[in-house]
Amino acid sequence: MRDWLQLAFSGNVVRRALIMAGIVGPILVLINQGEYLLDPSSAEFSWTKVVLTFLVPYIVSMVSSVTAIRQTEKPVND
Repeated sequence: MRDWLQLAFSGNVVRRALIMAGIVGPILVLINQGEYLLDPSSAEFSWTKVVLTFLVPYIVSMVSSVTAIRQTEKPVND
């Protein structure tokens, strides 16, 4: 578990996850909060939803990166 966390918080993994959250997050905010952005009186805005909307792609990217790194480090049994 400690090795996994070290990889998860390594510079390359964090950078990649932030880039993905920066690309996917705004798209998801538009999808999830679009009604409010178009007509603020029609829906309720939620900062919690916005934060979670950015957090989800960050976590998915981080887990995918760590999994890929760990798989490439394992010896291949032929």
